[in-house]
Amino acid sequence: MKVSISQSKVEMGRKAAACGAFHIRKAIEEKGVANIVLACAPSQNKTYDALIEEPGIDWSKVRVFHLDEYIGLNDSHPASFRLNLHKTILDRLPQKVQQFFPIEGDAADIDKVIDELDREIKKCQIDVAFVGIGENGHVAFNDPPADFEIEKAYLTAALDEVCRHQQYGEGWFPTMDAVPKYAVTMSCKQIMSASVIVNTVPDTRKAQAVKLALEGPITNMVPATIMRNHANYNVFLDAEAAALLENKYE
Repeated sequence: MKVSISQSKVEMGRKAAACGAFHIRKAIEEKGVANIVLACAPSQNKTYDALIEEPGIDWSKVRVFHLDEYIGLNDSHPASFRLNLHKTILDRLPQKVQQFFPIEGDAADIDKVIDELDREIKKCQIDVAFVGIGENGHVAFNDPPADFEIEKAYLTAALDEVCRHQQYGEGWFPTMDAVPKYAVTMSCKQIMSASVIVNTVPDTRKAQAVKLALEGPITNMVPATIMRNHANYNVFLDAEAAALLENKYE
């Protein structure tokens, strides 16, 4: 585990983007294509702002897999992760990506969506996964108690109340009742299968989750702790998110 603490969100985003960009360029050089996973959350915005500016990436050779999406929201809903991935990065890139695999959370047959995504992602090796950590310690929508062993690349997940309060608190929904109770999420095992994990986490409201994720015992009650078992796990924090950490990091 490599942990980088920055004094500002902009600096944090630049460091995270530089790390991810290095491995994207390397994958393209070695294989002719890079397969990446993108999370959609305000915590990732500074990373994506910087990633767009990274030189030397041929985005036409990048394939993007979607990390998670609410069930029941169409892609024009303001809270749709598909919509916001386009707004925050995909539509701002200097070139169109080779392929984007969205999670169609409003599809009539969610099981079919999951099966198709499972087949597609298992055809390739994910080179870089850009992910965050939730206020309840989740990674993607794997809320506690998370299933660390499920083999499926994607699954349906019931969102716990802490997770739903976070979505409401971030301003995506007018009321708590409007926050969906279910989502499609990439599984912990699939996230862990990525060659590199770039984990970006800003803000004071994430400080307790960061402390538990990085310094507490590895447990499915804090799902993000599983990433500490990854051989190339890179964590990027701002000073606010790192405020409760006891160990010394660079």
